[in-house]
Amino acid sequence: MHLIRIALASLGNRRFTAFLTVFAIALSVCLLLAVERVRTEARASFASTISGTDLIVGARSGSVNLLLYSVFRIGDATNNIRWDSFEKLAEHPQVKWAIPISLGDSHRGYRVMGTDTGYFEHYHYGRGQSLALAEGKPFDDLFDVVLGAEVAEALHYKLGDHIVLAHGTGTISLVNHADKPFVVTGILARTGTPVDRTLHISLEGMEALHVDWKNGAPARGAGKVSAEQAREMHLQPTAITAMLLGLKSKVATFAVQREVNEYRGEPLLAILPGVALQELWSLMGTAEKALFVVSLFVVITGLIGMLTAILTSLNERRREMAILRSVGARPWHIASLLILEAFAMAVAGAVVGVGLLYLGIAASQGYVQSSYGLYLPLNWPTAYEWTLLGAILGAALLMGCVPAWRAYRQSLADGLSIRL
Repeated sequence: MHLIRIALASLGNRRFTAFLTVFAIALSVCLLLAVERVRTEARASFASTISGTDLIVGARSGSVNLLLYSVFRIGDATNNIRWDSFEKLAEHPQVKWAIPISLGDSHRGYRVMGTDTGYFEHYHYGRGQSLALAEGKPFDDLFDVVLGAEVAEALHYKLGDHIVLAHGTGTISLVNHADKPFVVTGILARTGTPVDRTLHISLEGMEALHVDWKNGAPARGAGKVSAEQAREMHLQPTAITAMLLGLKSKVATFAVQREVNEYRGEPLLAILPGVALQELWSLMGTAEKALFVVSLFVVITGLIGMLTAILTSLNERRREMAILRSVGARPWHIASLLILEAFAMAVAGAVVGVGLLYLGIAASQGYVQSSYGLYLPLNWPTAYEWTLLGAILGAALLMGCVPAWRAYRQSLADGLSIRL
């Protein structure tokens, strides 16, 4: 107890240097824990970009490719699915609901997706959260469009605005569907998922855009079909890009997946979203580990700063060491004093770092969840986070042994002499 009091009093005499050292350790601890928590929650959020969907079905290709274009709107399908195949799978005894997805157009760099109203009812994200409209209503007219939150915010659209969609998925398109403008009837609440970056129209609306197209090019002159003429036409789609399936029983998932993969009508692929998401996340593992290593080196830098501060003060404190020897302190008492100082600064830094972490989470929790779809909980540190904190304190103890050994040797050499 005497050594602890002396160590705290010694730190108090060097309070400014000690404060800077503790603050540096606190920032590094806060960064490490923040990176770990964001990494953990990002993994959970990534895995729950789509939830409640049992199978994603598309043309036969790779599982990651199918996941990317159907959920993340990245890349393009190798082929389409015939509409009769969709209808047959939607009528499967084990299928509870089916959502068709049709891709291929865009608007100022944002993807356009054709679907039906079941999408707003059955599509879930996060921890089983349903899509919600911040404004307006789902599409019910041929030329209605429902915008994702990011699209509306970035392009400053509001209800009632008219927009023109473009053919293709590039940021710049040379061919626009200017003769068939759409009206904004709804804006979805922010989800932090690719839904925010998508424009949603009906399947019939998607067909209307291309009803007068042949061989990938719009018709000219008498072959053109106006928006009013399109309203009078039967716009049943002949093909879609992919479909989302919800099953009546989770037990039947693998059986239905096998049936789809062996479907004789055309080559199809059915994937489990969770499995495909894990496969995709594993491809990003290198970047994830690199971020963790960088934050770990920041912690090591903070501890080295502590070590440097203690070492540089040793010569200035030789009078202090000699006085302690004169009142009966042994060399190992001097060494223990320096180890306790290092440990005390590390503990204080860890406590302040955890406090900064929770203050940061409390201040930014709502913004991070609404903007990036990451839910950062204000819960107790996990077992792994406790392990990281323990490792930091252990490293501080080891580093404290370096100045302690030097002080021990100096104390033996100096004896009771006083060196100025």
